[in-house]
Amino acid sequence: MEVQVFGVRKSAQTRAALRFFAERRIRVHFVDLLERPASPGELRRFAQRLGVESLVDRSSRRFADLGLAHACLSDEQWIEKLAAEPLALRMPLVRWEKRLSAGAAEGEWRAWVEEARDERSGAR
Repeated sequence: MEVQVFGVRKSAQTRAALRFFAERRIRVHFVDLLERPASPGELRRFAQRLGVESLVDRSSRRFADLGLAHACLSDEQWIEKLAAEPLALRMPLVRWEKRLSAGAAEGEWRAWVEEARDERSGAR
């Protein structure tokens, strides 16, 4: 099992996700969004599955600094804005195979780990 985690190192929730998977000895491919922002296509994939609203961190400082509280943007405009402003994203964004999550979703990650463990033990 290998997961991909998109986030920033200074985010407590991103660090918690990295720790969660490390404690379970699961390989993690970490993408620091400050070094390599997510592409609009990547964000579209998350938005199609989870909805654009689940990607927007309305409580983030960057969201407030940009004055987006009253913004009326289309889904596509939100994706473009989030690609340009990764600190306004709900972090972390986590992908394992076709499963996606946004934000702290430890319960969901546990289910993924159990499913992978079950698949591995069933294959033997």
